[in-house]
Amino acid sequence: MVVAPALIYFSLERVLLMDVVYNRCCGLDVHKKSITACAITPKGKEIETFGTMTHELFQLVDWIKSKRCTHVAMESTGVYWKPIYNLLELEEMQPMVVNAAHIKAVPGRKTDVKDAEWIAKLLRHGLLQHSYIPNREQRELRELVRYRRSLIEERAREISRIQKVLEGAYIKLSSVATDIMGVSGRAMIEAIINGINDPQTLSSLAKRGLKKKKDDLERALVGSVGPHQKMMLKTQLSHIDFMDQQIELLSEEVQQRMQPYEEDIELLDSIPGIGRSHAEQLLAEIGIGIDISNQFPSAPHLCSWAGMVPGNNESAGKKNPEKREKVIKNCEPHLLKQHIRQLGQKTPTYLPNTNVWRQELVKNAQQLRLDIPY
Repeated sequence: MVVAPALIYFSLERVLLMDVVYNRCCGLDVHKKSITACAITPKGKEIETFGTMTHELFQLVDWIKSKRCTHVAMESTGVYWKPIYNLLELEEMQPMVVNAAHIKAVPGRKTDVKDAEWIAKLLRHGLLQHSYIPNREQRELRELVRYRRSLIEERAREISRIQKVLEGAYIKLSSVATDIMGVSGRAMIEAIINGINDPQTLSSLAKRGLKKKKDDLERALVGSVGPHQKMMLKTQLSHIDFMDQQIELLSEEVQQRMQPYEEDIELLDSIPGIGRSHAEQLLAEIGIGIDISNQFPSAPHLCSWAGMVPGNNESAGKKNPEKREKVIKNCEPHLLKQHIRQLGQKTPTYLPNTNVWRQELVKNAQQLRLDIPY
């Protein structure tokens, strides 16, 4: 007997007509201050509500263990699922984090209890596909790498604020110097903070290639910097120095944790368009060692997981435009999105010999057990 998908969607009770995959399972509806749990066993279903404090989370785990549930499913609700997942991971059960869009309940029948019951029933019949949650070691590495990246992005925003202050003071340093926070630009900004306003004196601080633009610098450094602007520049420079120190500390910790995989980093670093920091972030996101080939058997699997592959939307033989899934934020910049686009180019602009480039890329990727899309 084949059960139509519509029956599964519009009736919770009709789900019972399908085969039971897990005899003992539990569905969790997770919120910031409460967790509604529905355990389904051969004896029936039981529903309980717990808080989210530490001792209440332990009570939740003990309650699930008392029901002898082997599988537990929950929605990926913000960051609230993480402490629950960490605790369940230590027990002899398999926690699953599921995309909320894949388990949408029937409209008009949404309550915390019904959501937990719906998740439990879908899990019981094997209708849920869990999201990729790496092991604890990789999750910790992810947090470090992602926080380092957020600091790097904040540093870039702070440099933009410095440029905004200089523009407000009629200083056009960014029109002449490519990097206002380089050796020359930094020296000029510090001189301005210390009260030096003479354009010739400021332009004399230029180093290396910027010396050739001395005349342009003198015109660009004519301005009027007020006391409050000097204070803002001083504060912003101090903030950048502090973030530089924190980024260096995080980089040292990441490098120490990545020492066993130095060979993989060097292979990725040899690929055009991928630097060491990008290689570290790439491994932190997709996995380390044999986990890569286990989770992503081929390049299309990796592209699909990263949200870079459009879905199917066909009706009556007509293919309708399909909006691509939102790209995972931590895979988008300079990593998967940029690099895979470069792989699809017929003639890379940064290499003269396309065949040599592709041969070297395939050679390195095969050693990492990755397939290369063409």
